[in-house]
Amino acid sequence: MAETETRMMKVLVDPERLSRFDFGPAHPFKVQRLALTFDLLRAYGLIDRDDVRVVALREAADEEALGFHSQGYLEALRLASSGMWVPNQFSHGLGTTDNPVFPDVYEWAMLVAGGSIDAAAALIAEDAQRSFNVAGGLHHAMPNRASGFCHVNDGVLAIQRLRAAGKRVTYVDIDAHHGDGVQQAFYEDPNVLTISIHQTGYTIFPGTGFEEEIGQAAGRGYAINVPLLPGAGDEAYDEAFESVVIPAIEGFRPDTLVTQLGTDAVVGDALANLRMSLRGFERAAERFRSLGVPWLALGGGGYDVANVVRAWTLAWGVMLEEAVPDEIPSGWMTTAAAQGVTVSRLRGPSDVPPTPDRVMEALRNSVESIRRTVLPILEDAAGRG
Repeated sequence: MAETETRMMKVLVDPERLSRFDFGPAHPFKVQRLALTFDLLRAYGLIDRDDVRVVALREAADEEALGFHSQGYLEALRLASSGMWVPNQFSHGLGTTDNPVFPDVYEWAMLVAGGSIDAAAALIAEDAQRSFNVAGGLHHAMPNRASGFCHVNDGVLAIQRLRAAGKRVTYVDIDAHHGDGVQQAFYEDPNVLTISIHQTGYTIFPGTGFEEEIGQAAGRGYAINVPLLPGAGDEAYDEAFESVVIPAIEGFRPDTLVTQLGTDAVVGDALANLRMSLRGFERAAERFRSLGVPWLALGGGGYDVANVVRAWTLAWGVMLEEAVPDEIPSGWMTTAAAQGVTVSRLRGPSDVPPTPDRVMEALRNSVESIRRTVLPILEDAAGRG
């Protein structure tokens, strides 16, 4: 294969091995969304192509996970996973309503992490330009505890793999919830720029991610947070991208882009209220692609299964530079309907309600704060570089 063709290869991580896991019938995290997404991609002909390589999941090794997580936490997760009672499991965030201990939860978490690490490694080897692990993006897990449906922080481990190869990384998180675990991991690292656009922590878990959180020590200026009021909508996202996200990335000049594409910001989600349209989600993916740097995409949150599968299909289409038809293949609709998912159009309605004035006013205040405190630091660093 010619070098130019090699650089255009895209890698897709197959989530099939995860289908047997289950957070429980009452839990909002539905593992079925992963297989349904993969099946929809195949139905559209977006997998069986010469420019796509599908890679199987493998469990992350302990030494990889120990790059972020403590030995004590991993041991507690492993023991709980086997059915043993762990006296201190609650201090590790395990066995809670959010973070249940289901059969083989350790294997679940390490498979997700291994997929993201390998997706990052494909970019390092330069045999792929873009890679996507739809199962990844579990951004809340902390060094010593599970949090927010996340047991192992695959995004952190993937970025650490990139950093070990000497890559400067920009991480952009568009999940409705603040990417707190990833921010914490790199809060003092000037080689990783973390950007999170999310519903304000005053109204939603995890209660963090305010514009004043900009990094510390050597990493001061390398964390950016854009909190949005409920009801934000596409106009707010467009403003955030144009005023903050794109200028910051261009100023930082990363070697690799990592994005967390949580779909819980899309209108209709059960746990958030940001009202992004599917067309707005697709537009965000197009902005990421336009940056022209190697791109690792991770999944993330999303509690309306129909939104999840459609949004990630749109994102993969953008990564392939393929115009995906809006009419969903009938064969997939039949399969999905059996699982309670009934949609026929990929992008949903074209009419998008306007963003309320109060939301835009609050956003512009945040943007002004970021422009005053963070962007000058990035500009100064770029000038020295």
